[in-house]
Amino acid sequence: MFRNNYDNDAITFSPQGRIFQIEYASEAVKQGSATVGLCSKTHVVLVALKRNAEDLSSYQKKIISVDTHLGLSLAGLASDARVLSNFMKRQALASKMTYGRPIPIERIVDQIGDRAQSNTQNYSNRPYGVGLMVAGVDDTGPHLFEFQPSGMTQEMVACAIGARSQMARTYLERNLESFADCGREELVTHGLKALKESLNQDKELTVENASVGVVGVAETESGKKKLEAFRLYDGEEMAPLLERALAGEGTKPEGEGEAQGESMDTS
Repeated sequence: MFRNNYDNDAITFSPQGRIFQIEYASEAVKQGSATVGLCSKTHVVLVALKRNAEDLSSYQKKIISVDTHLGLSLAGLASDARVLSNFMKRQALASKMTYGRPIPIERIVDQIGDRAQSNTQNYSNRPYGVGLMVAGVDDTGPHLFEFQPSGMTQEMVACAIGARSQMARTYLERNLESFADCGREELVTHGLKALKESLNQDKELTVENASVGVVGVAETESGKKKLEAFRLYDGEEMAPLLERALAGEGTKPEGEGEAQGESMDTS
């Protein structure tokens, strides 16, 4: 892991133009359990695989509600995600108190990106070892953003991060054209199927190890758009979602989750 004194801090470039501590933080994201995000014209869905460190511990929370119109899922160090989510909650509250409106999604994502990038400009700081997918709805519609430890943010139609996420990305790329016109239930089904692709062959999605977050807009009888507040599905609430998504695949959503040990505290 030690690379010729160029990885002692996050502000020193190697002769090849690399900052090794950022690469180490990105590796922490790859060690975390997978999470998937999808965006349509009306909804954004986050689907996450939860992990417990041992049989005696509970499953780590992977999806966090920030505001009624905004939520996030994480892969990597949960403690770093908690710091960033608390910062986002303060910014969302400040926007309501100052301007009397929910904070735009792109603005709050830019703010956490600036916060993360500033850590690469101070010797005493380190990069955040967590990747985030931020889902929300504002005046311009539904949005899905990816946040990386380097501070880079980008808007996505669909995305997957975490361990074995390449398999989930392959599923998303294969079905990309159908996402835009999907409704709420269809988008959740696609998300769960993509997440299932990232599992080992001997693992299954269950009500214990999976969670879903959904936010979107719906039309009222008068034709006006109404916010569907961010909602987290967890525990037994996941049973009908899993049953619908995995119907005909021979899985049992009511099955027990299995522990997956990790060498570092990632989720």
